[in-house]
Amino acid sequence: MIVAFWAMVLGLFALAGRLGARLNLIPIVSQLLLATFAIPLLMLFLVEPQWQLTGAQLVAPVWLKTLYGVSFAVVLGHILSDVIDVRLDPQSLKVALPSFCVPFLCGMACAVWLLPASSWLSSLALGLVFAITAIPVLYLYLNHIGYPLHATRRLVQTAILIDLACWGLFGLAQGSLHLTSLIIPLLLAGVPLLLRLLRVRQPQLYGAVFFLLLMVAEHYRLNALIVGIGYLLCMNALKQPFALPLKAAWFKALQHYVAIPLILTLGIVQINIHSAIGELGGLNLLALIVLPIASKLLGNWIGVRWAAPSFAGAVRWKEALLLNIRGLSEIVFLNLLLQQGLISPSLYFALMLMSLIATLLPALLGMNRPLDLHNVDVVEHSKRKPCANS
Repeated sequence: MIVAFWAMVLGLFALAGRLGARLNLIPIVSQLLLATFAIPLLMLFLVEPQWQLTGAQLVAPVWLKTLYGVSFAVVLGHILSDVIDVRLDPQSLKVALPSFCVPFLCGMACAVWLLPASSWLSSLALGLVFAITAIPVLYLYLNHIGYPLHATRRLVQTAILIDLACWGLFGLAQGSLHLTSLIIPLLLAGVPLLLRLLRVRQPQLYGAVFFLLLMVAEHYRLNALIVGIGYLLCMNALKQPFALPLKAAWFKALQHYVAIPLILTLGIVQINIHSAIGELGGLNLLALIVLPIASKLLGNWIGVRWAAPSFAGAVRWKEALLLNIRGLSEIVFLNLLLQQGLISPSLYFALMLMSLIATLLPALLGMNRPLDLHNVDVVEHSKRKPCANS
């Protein structure tokens, strides 16, 4: 019955992707809608009363935990490998600083207000959840609407800087309690140096080791983003080419049909929706949805106003809205916090709703259609190459 449940879930996600495409929604938005609303209803009206299965039983099999580790490595590793070769744009740092600091401070204040009895590590974690930006979802969204390449790179770099700050601070905080949680990821990130000493040159082998280390980091609850970013930066310093160990089309299919559905569903099935809402109360639930979005938008707006325009004709409030996209980065982080007992199931559910709403906002405001970049291309080309008459 457990196998039947997960097979049914994967089928529903595939169907949701097809239906969403007809409505011009990017796949991750359809998947978030299904995970947040349909999966809880499925648990309430079919799985728990009819099949007599609890969320704990559904996530208990060892094979499922192994499959989750593979899914985690595929999702995080594939996106990082796509964006790591981008040269750092100093303007990204100008956007990232307020985009991180404003919501982080707001999240810490909310933790003191809403969770006065929580530990300092839980308060720090809530601040980081407020600040995080989804690297994978932002990247997929920008590609879907045909955003200019340079502007896409800047926004994705900004998201990487923010997420690296979030995971890095969390790793340092855990490292203050358990030093190995910081040292081991740094050692794993240096594995390309060992491979170079062993005279390994095959790009596919470096790629295979990269994904394997991400799986190891997830399994042992290490700081996977430090491992991934550090590993690829080390490869970049060695001028070692990176290649996926499998065909790109296979990775894309694995990510869309297995990895993302599994990651989104794993945390949801363990939550009792009735008790989660009752435990928080209406006011706290509303605050945990509105305040992260509002503070993040404010920080993004300050950042994009401080930095130079990303391309001719860029609309800054739209870029601020795009940087508020949450999605997979936040879900992975929330799953980690829930597994470690740093947040309650009710808080997890509220922040899942917030993540869904933040990710849907660009689509709700009509930003899910491909951009007309003809005029932008003309402007950029005229800057690069003077016309013959001049």
